[in-house]
Amino acid sequence: MAKYATAVRFFKEEDGLGTLEMLLIIAVLVAIAIVFRKWILAWFQKLLGDANSDLQNNGSVPVCVPGPTVSCEPAH
Repeated sequence: MAKYATAVRFFKEEDGLGTLEMLLIIAVLVAIAIVFRKWILAWFQKLLGDANSDLQNNGSVPVCVPGPTVSCEPAH
């Protein structure tokens, strides 16, 4: 009977429960990342590729760094 009481007390104890929950959440996130890694990598590469092509095709505005010999005012 003492072993039963010890087991019940062990399962009712909540010390370290927050740590266990955090470890479980991290484990689930890692598992999801592993399962969907190819999709995540393809999405990320497409995102960066689209941003790069937008910058190259947009005719981006040149950066003006003001200094003693440079005027950053728009030309008329």
